[in-house]
Amino acid sequence: MEEASPASLTDLCLSFLSSNLDQFCWERPDGSLSLRETVVFPQELADQLLRKMATEGMLNDSTVGIFRSCQYLRLRRACICKARISSEAFHKAFCQHRLLELDASGVNADVAITDIIQGLSSNKWNQESLQRLVLNGLTLSLEDPYERCFSRLAGLRALAIANVDFYTEDLSEVCSLPRLESLDISNTCVTDLAPLLSCRERLRSLTMHHLKCLKMSTSQLLDVLSQLAGLQHLDISDDKQFTSDIAGHLLEQPGILPQLCSLDVSGRKQVTDKAVKAFVQQRPGMHFIGLLATGAGFCDFLSGEGSLKVSGEANEAQICEALRRYSERAFFVREALFHLFSLTHVMEKVPPDILKLVVTGMKTHPLNLHVQLAASACVFNLTKQDLAVGMPVRLLGQVTHLLLEAMKNFPNHQQLQKNCLLSLCSDRILQEVPFNRFEAAKLVMQWLCNYEDQNMQRMAVAIISILAAKLSTEQTAQLGAELFIVRQLLHIVKQKTSQGLVDTTLKFTLSALWNLTDESPTTCRHFIENQGLELFMKVLESFPSESSIQQKVLGLLNNIAEVKELHAELMWKSFVEHISVLLHSSEVEVSYFAAGIIAHLMSRGEEAWTLSTTLRTSLLQQLHSTILKWPTPECEMVAYRSFNPFFPLLKCFSTPGVQLWAAWAVQHVCSKNASRYCSMLIEEGGMQHLYQVKENPQTHPDVQRVSSSILESLERHLARTGQTVPPYRPGCA
Repeated sequence: MEEASPASLTDLCLSFLSSNLDQFCWERPDGSLSLRETVVFPQELADQLLRKMATEGMLNDSTVGIFRSCQYLRLRRACICKARISSEAFHKAFCQHRLLELDASGVNADVAITDIIQGLSSNKWNQESLQRLVLNGLTLSLEDPYERCFSRLAGLRALAIANVDFYTEDLSEVCSLPRLESLDISNTCVTDLAPLLSCRERLRSLTMHHLKCLKMSTSQLLDVLSQLAGLQHLDISDDKQFTSDIAGHLLEQPGILPQLCSLDVSGRKQVTDKAVKAFVQQRPGMHFIGLLATGAGFCDFLSGEGSLKVSGEANEAQICEALRRYSERAFFVREALFHLFSLTHVMEKVPPDILKLVVTGMKTHPLNLHVQLAASACVFNLTKQDLAVGMPVRLLGQVTHLLLEAMKNFPNHQQLQKNCLLSLCSDRILQEVPFNRFEAAKLVMQWLCNYEDQNMQRMAVAIISILAAKLSTEQTAQLGAELFIVRQLLHIVKQKTSQGLVDTTLKFTLSALWNLTDESPTTCRHFIENQGLELFMKVLESFPSESSIQQKVLGLLNNIAEVKELHAELMWKSFVEHISVLLHSSEVEVSYFAAGIIAHLMSRGEEAWTLSTTLRTSLLQQLHSTILKWPTPECEMVAYRSFNPFFPLLKCFSTPGVQLWAAWAVQHVCSKNASRYCSMLIEEGGMQHLYQVKENPQTHPDVQRVSSSILESLERHLARTGQTVPPYRPGCA
């Protein structure tokens, strides 16, 4: 499928061009854009560019200006769906092109159907050669709703005018078009279908679901249909659940519509498998029958798995066909998703195409709660556990974006929020899939503040802890700066601590706070001002044998200790003494973070004078000796965003224990993940700092040994990657 392969070069180029038009255009006096280069686009590319801009919601009075130069951007099959343009902009941009097709569905109310037809018909070529026109959802006329204008486009073969205040008189005019073969008048104000008889010899396709104003009896309607002998496609489906018996009578009327290849009666009542089977067997050329929400379609003949396609609810093939055919119709999408959800409980392997169909439904109906509720439930079943591994990353990225949109659009619907969280809590999605992690973290955090569901709370904090680790420093700081976030996370820690309960929720919450305070002074201050330090001391006292808890608590306190302005909050004897005890932990990770706190506090010289000289001396001695005893860890203990917090520590020549901790920390991550950390250290100017440490006569031998080892690693890394060793310049760091 498309999402399983890299995007095509054409698609990438068109996306870049449409997203960066200002770089390639100059602005006319009226504010519209014009391409600078007079390059002639191949006609197919011009159509694709316009469709891309429409799909991305980028069509407005300014951007459509690039299509005024029809000698360079020549359109044939134009799509301007949901464009936000004025009538004047439409005329200038599109009416000079020699169009074969125009899809103007959902264009804003400033452009009426009469405006479009008058504009198109001003071009004689379009009068005779425009073949397909889609005007669904538009206003007929802003001035005179009864103004007739369709006869101006005599070449039309296909017209779609669904969801429009279109009347029987308009139908009469349309049916007089000499070449008309396909007509969609769904959800219009037509009261009588008799005008169709004027084009019965040429009409091949008729779609007319939900004719809410129709005043014909079943027998009258059947009489008209029976005379459309050349009809190959008929759609009388009903997604509004009317109770008309037209479908049942049509299926049982012998000889009616002998050329029919496609019939849609979805949503209609009095439809039986027996009647449908007999109808199809009398017409060997039939390739589709629509039976969703009819109660029919459960016999083997109508399985939909052969040459006869069936939209229905009996099996996977029927449901997928329904999702493909009815993507624009919310009721049918919801109905199909409901039945798909029932099937997904037992699916062991899921074709990506099924998830793609769910994505289409979600994208088409973003504000329909019923669709989003059913779709989000299906997404969870289709991506849970190992199923996500088989899905293309691009497809998972699309569905994740739509889940976040659903959370944003329905913030107060608990079940929908729950469905989305369940889907987001996937290792593959959180670790590998590209999406707006900052936006996701904010939405999940908002949920956490609004609801108390314990099971969902665990997932929410798990998601936040993972996302926070993947945000940029600026994003983390911005997220943590929201006071309610820190308060809510501290509230969860307080709850768990008072219960004496060590569970995954507590661990994930501590990880989230740890990540949010990383290089974020504002978040660190929020933590202190909301009694976070006192709470975390209680956590350490409450769980003395839980090394994983201690590690997370001390990791966060390291972040606090990095903030110079907050040192005074940590300089109290009982706190420092408690940390010094943990310095001697048998767990290297715990000892490492305890050492980091002491190193940062002792690095400030005069600020540490609030502690007694004896305690300061003891702490520095313990720090130095402890570090020398650490074995080499088997794996990477910690991840760093930057080495900047270590550089001031490397300058503390009068406190070698502080320097030693910083050098050991740098050496540890560079030895465990050289490709990432060696490059980061070089880019941030770390080699200059290490050269200064190595060359300074005050440097303690232990510190010099570790610093030299790091420099050798950096030089090997530079040689492996073919880079030049930066020259050492004394005093430049």
